[in-house]
Amino acid sequence: MFYDLIEIFLRAIVCVITVVVLIRINGLRSFSKMSSFDFAITVACGSVIASSVISPKESVLLGVAALAALFAVQAFIAWLRAASEPARQRIDNAPLMLMRNGEIFHENLHKSRMTESDLYGKLREANAYNLDRVHAVIFEPTGDVSVLHGNDGGDVSPEVLDGVQVSGMP
Repeated sequence: MFYDLIEIFLRAIVCVITVVVLIRINGLRSFSKMSSFDFAITVACGSVIASSVISPKESVLLGVAALAALFAVQAFIAWLRAASEPARQRIDNAPLMLMRNGEIFHENLHKSRMTESDLYGKLREANAYNLDRVHAVIFEPTGDVSVLHGNDGGDVSPEVLDGVQVSGMP
């Protein structure tokens, strides 16, 4: 049993060092949530690490190879997204407008599978205490919800809303 514990620690050290090296090579974006693929890779890496650490039947080198393969796939997809607009459009989800200038887009709430209660919860999280001061609420491709609000009477710059789907407007 003692040797099993030592092996788990050694496997964990190898996996963590591998991830750190791969992040240094691939960049900090490795564990970002910029796209659904980034999120999937992050979850897959966690699974590979867990399997490699606690599964003595498998070689830790297989785990290292799997991690390297996941990072390589992520790097390729990131390159493809940056190099080709048609590929980016097929890979990424478009952000979706949920609310604009205090008006809720119910059709878009339905598309995002959110309820008004979910929306109000996100508004509270963002300290948006008055719907009249909410300029825009956007369901991002990562699943995050961005709340653009403030005391000023100004509108959001068009560049900030570039690519945001607004179908379903009231």
